[in-house]
Amino acid sequence: MIDGCPALLPLSRDVIQRELDRRKPGGGGASTTRNETDQCEILSGVFEGQTLGTPIAIIIRNTAHNSADYDHLKDIFRPGHADWCWEAKFGIRDHRGGGRSSARETAGRVAAGAVAKALLARSGISVQAWVSEIGGISAPHPSESSFDFEEAERNSLRVPCAAAAQEIAALIEQLRAEQDSIGGVVNCRVLNLVPGLGEPVFDKLDALLAQALLSVGAAKGIEFGSGFDAARSRGSENNDRPCTQDNNAGGMAGGISTGNTLEFRVAFKAVPSIAREQETRDRSGAIRSLHVQGRHDVCVCPRAVPVVEAMTALVLADLMLQNRSARIAP
Repeated sequence: MIDGCPALLPLSRDVIQRELDRRKPGGGGASTTRNETDQCEILSGVFEGQTLGTPIAIIIRNTAHNSADYDHLKDIFRPGHADWCWEAKFGIRDHRGGGRSSARETAGRVAAGAVAKALLARSGISVQAWVSEIGGISAPHPSESSFDFEEAERNSLRVPCAAAAQEIAALIEQLRAEQDSIGGVVNCRVLNLVPGLGEPVFDKLDALLAQALLSVGAAKGIEFGSGFDAARSRGSENNDRPCTQDNNAGGMAGGISTGNTLEFRVAFKAVPSIAREQETRDRSGAIRSLHVQGRHDVCVCPRAVPVVEAMTALVLADLMLQNRSARIAP
């Protein structure tokens, strides 16, 4: 359910489906072998190709579920998952997957993000994310000549460099054979962003983006601009100058967008569902040996790219609409 979208925004099912296709399972590379089509249906809020200003309801039906894969987990808590915490909080859980903690829920985020991206595009704003690192193998920075953003959409790993993608692909296959997984980093930039977005003190642009991005499962850290390097820099080195393309702060100052390119990176942990034998505990507290069965990603980062874009677009779309009330027009 998407509420608050203005009326008269051109919107079709294809716009949403295009983004879902970028996130869906079965895309090869580091992805799961599950082949979920993730076809969406718009149930309300759109009429004759335009939004009505009323809530937009979208449904995506699971067609490749296999609950039997989880039968052996009924009384066992998987390592690295939210199984134990969920049961400790609610006293009950559905053992057939991760529920609200599953990466499956990001399909809804991507569908909503597609609408937000369409709204931002009306102002010429573009949100672009890519995989910048997997397993310590890094892709080129946008300032380097070997960086090719279009290449990130040509390979299944979403790496903006064919050579780096090939090296990472070899690592992925090695880990798949070893029944293991790996983490990585997703970079994101927003082009043509208007200045003035962000609501200090508690709803600063970077604060809202951090909340949105860290709400994504497996996301464990976020850096804006120079990030933690700023802690090792002097003010004379790190200060951005107003109205320039200096970008150590990632396109923000005081929690408000400057009009420069918005830049940040998100760290994702390794997928905890691996086929290798692990030690865990059951409901009684006894130590148990566990093989996690089913169809799982070796690395979440390639499929996290459209999720990062979606959450970024949702934050920016909200702030764009909110900013209309920042001052009275002359």
